[in-house]
Amino acid sequence: MLNTLKEEKFLLLALLMTCLAYPLEPQLLGHGQTVALIAGVVLVAAIICASMRVAHHAELIAEKVGDPYGTMILTLSAVLVEVVILAIMMNNEPSPTLVRDTIYSAVMLDINGILGLAALMGGLKHGEQSYNDDSARTYSVMILTAMGVSMVVPEFIPQGDWKIYSAFTIGAMLVLYTLFLRMQVGPHSYFFSYSYPQKRKPKEPSEVNEPQVSRKQSIVTLVFGLVVIGALAEVMSKTIDLGLENSGAPPVLAAILVAAISAAPEILTALRAALANRMQSVVNVALGASLSTVILTVPVMEAMALYSGQPFQMAMTPVQTVMILITLLVSAINLNDGETNAIEGMTHFVLFATFIMLSLLGL
Repeated sequence: MLNTLKEEKFLLLALLMTCLAYPLEPQLLGHGQTVALIAGVVLVAAIICASMRVAHHAELIAEKVGDPYGTMILTLSAVLVEVVILAIMMNNEPSPTLVRDTIYSAVMLDINGILGLAALMGGLKHGEQSYNDDSARTYSVMILTAMGVSMVVPEFIPQGDWKIYSAFTIGAMLVLYTLFLRMQVGPHSYFFSYSYPQKRKPKEPSEVNEPQVSRKQSIVTLVFGLVVIGALAEVMSKTIDLGLENSGAPPVLAAILVAAISAAPEILTALRAALANRMQSVVNVALGASLSTVILTVPVMEAMALYSGQPFQMAMTPVQTVMILITLLVSAINLNDGETNAIEGMTHFVLFATFIMLSLLGL
């Protein structure tokens, strides 16, 4: 029991912050923008602590079930964190562009940030790193299709027809995801795996002696972590909104924050995989997270819009559309030969830096 509590110290810290945040909420919101902003930053750190534990237990479950189920669980846990935070923020302070900007930011962060940095660092250490190019092509074409249907075409839909097209989008995303799941766990599961020639290193003694966590315990902790994240997000959204009010901060900052919180555990997972010369895991995590973000977040949020009767602005801006098209084009070229290297990683990372610069400029 004591070992379990020690292992879950970050989750317990997040729980403690939750217990403090709710009774102190009036004080945090009533002492000006500076106090609210500091409180918001602290709560974001607590949410990241909780999300790291959620990702850790998702990773434990993933190891027990193996690929491709493992990668699916990892990406779904990140999307769940994102959807929970988005839903609560939209409920507290509705923003017509928050969902669109969060999905766009998540794709930029996953493909250009995570994949770019991992390929860069892995390439500098190992040179060329191999993976199954079938997986990259499958992910890329599905991301392009999903984003085109849900975030480009809406620009041309008349305002009076938004409910019809919103319902169609929900159906289209569910059909795409159903087919994707069938491929990932069915006869085409080999698309998302790669047989590395080298054998895994034997476990170190310290690894062998680590306490074993049951699958049931991991599932319970994962669900509990999501509840804690949702509770923290409730107060965090209010403090961040107040702290950034009339501050001149770029409008997309809140969306980047949500995307970064959900992607934080994926960054560590991808970097560890790249440095261990397992690029297939990086491709699965980065592109799988991007696809899951679009294909699962869109129907949930569109369903919320239909329920409330208030549409979201899902059509991307011209700048966002161009950045997505460049990203997916570069991805299609780089991930077409079954090997990555540092140069390919740098091209994606430069695109990520461009995304950050455009966001700071308010574009």
